[in-house]
Amino acid sequence: MAAEVVTVSRSTVIDAPLDAVWGVVRDFNDHDQWHPVVRTSYIENFLKADQVGAVRNFLLTGGERVREKLLTLSDREHSFRYTIVDADVPLQNYVAQVSLKPVTDGDRTFWSWSSKFQTPPGLEQEMAKLVAEGVYEAGFDAVRQRVQRTRQATQSTAVHDDSITAQPGSSMLITRFGGPEVFRSDKYSAPAPGPGQVRIRQHAVGVNFIDVYCRTGYFRALNPPAVPGLEAAGEIIDVGEGVTHLESGQRVGYACLPFGAYVSVRTMDAALVIPLPDGIDNITAAGGLLKGITADFLLHQVSPVSAGETVLVYAPAGGVGSLLCQWSNHLGATVIGATSNPEKIQPAREAGAHHVITPGKSSLVEQVLELTDGHGADVIFDAVGRDSFAQSVAALAERGHLVSYGQASGDIGVWDIGSLASKSATISRPNYAHYTDTREKVSAIAERLFKAIEQRIVRINVNHRFALEQAEEAHRLLQTGQTTGSTVLVCDHPV
Repeated sequence: MAAEVVTVSRSTVIDAPLDAVWGVVRDFNDHDQWHPVVRTSYIENFLKADQVGAVRNFLLTGGERVREKLLTLSDREHSFRYTIVDADVPLQNYVAQVSLKPVTDGDRTFWSWSSKFQTPPGLEQEMAKLVAEGVYEAGFDAVRQRVQRTRQATQSTAVHDDSITAQPGSSMLITRFGGPEVFRSDKYSAPAPGPGQVRIRQHAVGVNFIDVYCRTGYFRALNPPAVPGLEAAGEIIDVGEGVTHLESGQRVGYACLPFGAYVSVRTMDAALVIPLPDGIDNITAAGGLLKGITADFLLHQVSPVSAGETVLVYAPAGGVGSLLCQWSNHLGATVIGATSNPEKIQPAREAGAHHVITPGKSSLVEQVLELTDGHGADVIFDAVGRDSFAQSVAALAERGHLVSYGQASGDIGVWDIGSLASKSATISRPNYAHYTDTREKVSAIAERLFKAIEQRIVRINVNHRFALEQAEEAHRLLQTGQTTGSTVLVCDHPV
């Protein structure tokens, strides 16, 4: 006998304009920011959240996984339909529709949420109640509270001077291109957020080698005097018009352009700012977001690592290098770390490197071939650049993949790709921005990273902490290779 079709329909009136409510519920990937039963969510295959056919993969607070596909979306009708692709909850052939209509009396919004589905015999009433109360009615209440908070924040901004004026703080800027001594502490103020922006009280700022490139002028990405930095964590002071996935008081982090993170308070576009889970503190986020995101797309998109492969990682005790070692080890690869500093052998082993090679009587290539019985490395993650590129090519296995993702020693120069044919080698030079230029991409990577941290697959080791005003010393240690793991600058906020 065919399973009974269950129909659930609920509706409500939200005391807010249609556009305000639609702005919240329209985003097919934003329900983890407002629905109380959704823990995390991301759009598969990096599609846009409003693209018909997009699949959102989300985790409920109870641990159940659900995948839903967007079937239709109409901004004219203010409605969309979606279906469950698969789920850990017993809802079969589930198709739902969300529809909004304006209520002219009081500029309010009528919202209907309905669905049809099947479920195993005997569970009809239980699942109907779960959907009606646990999903729809709970969602109504959550959105009602969210738009109310947004309205109150907007009204507060219009009334209180401290919301509409610039927020004072401090910064570390580079006065010219040069060594660490070009840093100067300066007063700084962050303006009130405009449309699509947030203002963040930053508690910790990540220090990365790209900051060194900017300071020296190797990358002409800044025009001194200017503030470097791509990564920080803190809490939101206030949000601008149109920002629906973040709210005041929320803990957040970011690792994205534009430069300017070496400040205690910052106003920036909200699109790539990431909500932080309770288990990730500000220091860990500031020390691990950029490096963790980099390690994630290197391992899962640029060159997916498989069990049984041999992976060679340069700078295995560094920020990205240590994460690559840990994650590759977890994926079942044999990990070889390559370092020029004997003091970093033990940290590399603690990070998951099965073997650590250093300069000696045998060359790097000879040591890799000896460890792999002449096979070579299937994947090489090379952040050194000019001084290592040739030996990396020589150390590859046939059909091996060299991922050149950094250039600490300088640009690799010009190479004849014909020389790679002897091994059918593949070379990649990934650009961080191309993997992190949309909220959908960043959210998907961040979820994997946070899950890996939560499950102790990777550890973010923040081994060096300095005050924001000590950026010069932090850069000096980083550039001379005296750091392991991550380095952060801590912002001091007066009570």
